[in-house]
Amino acid sequence: MEGPNQESTSVAPAALSPAVAGQRRVIVCAGTGCVANGSKKVLAALETQMAEAGLDVVLEFKPEGHGDGVRLSHSGCQGFCQMGPLVTILPENTLYTKVAVEDVPDIVDLTLKKGEPVERLLYVEPRTKKRCLGPEQIPFYQRQSRYVLKECGFIDPDEIREYVAHGGYDAARKAFTEMDGKAVCDVISASGLRGRGGGGFPTGRKWEAARIQDNPKKYVICNGDEGDPGAFMDRSVMEGNPHCIIEGMMIAARGIGADEGYIYVRAEYPLAVKRMRHAVAEAEAAGYLGDDVFGSGQSFRLEVMEGAGAFVCGEETALMASIEGRRGMPAPKPPFPAQKGLWRKPTIINNVETLAQVPRIIGKGAEAYRSLGTEKSPGTKTFALTGHVCNTGLIEVPFGATLREVVINIGGGVTDDRGNIDKTGFKAVQIGGPSGGCLTPDLLDLPLDFDSLRSVGAMVGSGGLVVMNQKTCMVSVARFFMEFTQRESCGKCVLCREGTKQLLALLDDVIEGRGTAETLELLETLGHAVQIGSLCGLGKTAPNPVLSTLKHFRKEYEEHVFEKRCRAGRCKALARPTINPALCKGCRLCVKACPVGAIMGEKKQPHRIDEGLCVKCGACAAACKFGAVEGI
Repeated sequence: MEGPNQESTSVAPAALSPAVAGQRRVIVCAGTGCVANGSKKVLAALETQMAEAGLDVVLEFKPEGHGDGVRLSHSGCQGFCQMGPLVTILPENTLYTKVAVEDVPDIVDLTLKKGEPVERLLYVEPRTKKRCLGPEQIPFYQRQSRYVLKECGFIDPDEIREYVAHGGYDAARKAFTEMDGKAVCDVISASGLRGRGGGGFPTGRKWEAARIQDNPKKYVICNGDEGDPGAFMDRSVMEGNPHCIIEGMMIAARGIGADEGYIYVRAEYPLAVKRMRHAVAEAEAAGYLGDDVFGSGQSFRLEVMEGAGAFVCGEETALMASIEGRRGMPAPKPPFPAQKGLWRKPTIINNVETLAQVPRIIGKGAEAYRSLGTEKSPGTKTFALTGHVCNTGLIEVPFGATLREVVINIGGGVTDDRGNIDKTGFKAVQIGGPSGGCLTPDLLDLPLDFDSLRSVGAMVGSGGLVVMNQKTCMVSVARFFMEFTQRESCGKCVLCREGTKQLLALLDDVIEGRGTAETLELLETLGHAVQIGSLCGLGKTAPNPVLSTLKHFRKEYEEHVFEKRCRAGRCKALARPTINPALCKGCRLCVKACPVGAIMGEKKQPHRIDEGLCVKCGACAAACKFGAVEGI
């Protein structure tokens, strides 16, 4: 992996203000995942029981420090979503996992009063069975380079003073008081920053194209319309460190000469919307947003706007149409938004993660940024790691990290359907969401960067990584993503509107046993036609999962079509459930679960399934504790 000068991987950032460093603190993760699992109740219970125990509970951030008190606060996503709710204890940097209200008394009595860890709440590494005190001992954190996410799991997202205490808005001040627009654009260009929304276009070039436009009115837009299934990178940054996005937009505004901006967030992210609006109000009250920013004579104002959840509005021209009050549909380019964008004025649009990188680039310089990642893909990338993998959650690695590093070392390896480590290894990784493609085991050592992925027919996309084990049906995976893109098509292009519908119908034929050799030919031909004939990125990339799985797993498609068999047993119409006699213990759990009496056999002897009676419901497979039921 390139980028030897990696920053601290700890949940707590390395550079704390002197007044706060080393002081006692309890941080409860309040990202969406942990909140859904009850972290707000844990936070409330901690406040009550800490006070009852006689501890001096400090709820408000104090830049000068909180003395001998214990600061209790919430943070954004700490990344280890699978193990939430998470509670971090500082200065020891102890991480407690799966914390419930019932665990609070022990945290207060043992940890906060006696300085002892609560052993049962520590993370247990599944391979070594070792209990880990904190992120420094947990492989999931050890191997990351948390650059954008550095403060997300630490600072209070609702407290601007804490962001400022950690150097927040210093880069914006530098941009407005020590640099002009050209200097800002030059630094961003020199850094090699590329758009994290999926396309990877050089950010500096985009900004420079808007800067040179001779128009007194220009706009900056933050694209927070993250719509890929299973992707939650941008949401987590907006929830965990909203001020870094505002600061990035301020620097962008300085670079191109804009005085107004919009943060476009999908309405399905209510917590992100709430925290972004609160952060904007705080920045206005503190004088960072408004007239005469930092005495520069330039004004800049921001508005948070909710999108209606249309996936196509992630495309920049459709997003601008939505802001203008029109239906979100893509428009032909040129002219590009940098020339004529929002209300026909020069506009730059960057996604959340791109803008979150900007303050550190301006603050530390282009060369420091280039010390991470690869030559053509500098910096880091956040990924939402999900699927059949031990450690799911939000991760960040330098570009150039390999798939093996992410799946095996950070992810902890592939799991079976029961969550146990799967020794047969992984089958594929879907990268880039509905617009991406599949990476197979022979690509385990492929560097994850824009150009390497493009060379194998995949793409970084927004950063979704779905790991799949050997029991995954790749035809069903292709159908899942095709159903999503077909539903999200705006309908403007005939090839996208009708082509995705026909691709979905052809996949249904394959899955339901009606497929023929002609079906496979049509899938490829139509897929390429949709790519060529669609106007925007949604249509051009919609066939990617189909074409990618056809390329790498054609044998599996042929089994569905010619043998009428699904090797993973996921396609109900093609299921051929059997009981492996070598694994069957004759416990009769499957017999009791079968609703139609299709399972025969004596107790403590291998059983069998009567195919004539079987309705392929899967109840037997769910009941079997030994994995003896196969083919369904």
